[in-house]
Amino acid sequence: MICMQYDAIIAEDEPLLALALKAELARAWPDLQIAATVGDGASAVEQALALKPDVMFLDIRMPGMSGLEAAAELADEWPEDKPFPALVFVTAYDQYAVQAFEAQAVDYIVKPVQPERLQKTVGRLQAMLQARQAGPAALDHTLDQLRHLLGGAPAAGQTAQPQQPFLKMIQASVGSSIHMVPVDQVLYFEAADKYVRVVTASREHLIRTSLRELLPQLDPRQFWQIHRGTLVLASAVDTVMRDEAGKLTLTLRGRPEKLVVSRLYSHLFHAM
Repeated sequence: MICMQYDAIIAEDEPLLALALKAELARAWPDLQIAATVGDGASAVEQALALKPDVMFLDIRMPGMSGLEAAAELADEWPEDKPFPALVFVTAYDQYAVQAFEAQAVDYIVKPVQPERLQKTVGRLQAMLQARQAGPAALDHTLDQLRHLLGGAPAAGQTAQPQQPFLKMIQASVGSSIHMVPVDQVLYFEAADKYVRVVTASREHLIRTSLRELLPQLDPRQFWQIHRGTLVLASAVDTVMRDEAGKLTLTLRGRPEKLVVSRLYSHLFHAM
């Protein structure tokens, strides 16, 4: 029997847990080569694009970028002619996250890693890798899974909350004053470090919140996410352009700049 050699990246911000996972993988899958171990989402994306691993173990909670966000960012940059890595998400037990993974047939392991559960994951990964194919269809399937996971599961450490009325007014502090900005006048929101830029046709404001916190307060029929860091007013979209590499950008009525549409959200724009 020929044993295939596969490479993996472990993304885990707790060094002891990363070492424990690496040790358990050495026992459960001796032929798996750990190409890199990183401690944050941005490094996971950078190393994956450089090394093109077969498997990625992504911790859900990491500094700056969650495991799901890192997977989405990676999918956006991944070349279509290369097989996308098989994804395994690592999570502290969270019933909502686990239910979301199971609903989308995405594999996961719960911390601390149990050898029996990891052995099942290894078996699934080996079968998946033997059957996998490169190309747009395979990547589209992964994108569809990630869209559902990013949109349907509460953030790690949070519990599901009853739906509150959508936000109608943004309160933006400017010095000692507060500017009241009607939400329906906002053309787009853009993440900017620890702030969010609130952009209207004529002005810009900064609010001290994260896009992740703001997103559930906005009507998804009114504001569409087009990138990990960008929400746009759907009714303000003027043109959507595709370049030679297939990348999408759009313009909004009343604004001169072009906004990038990530591969994860390109399905929102199809010619009629």
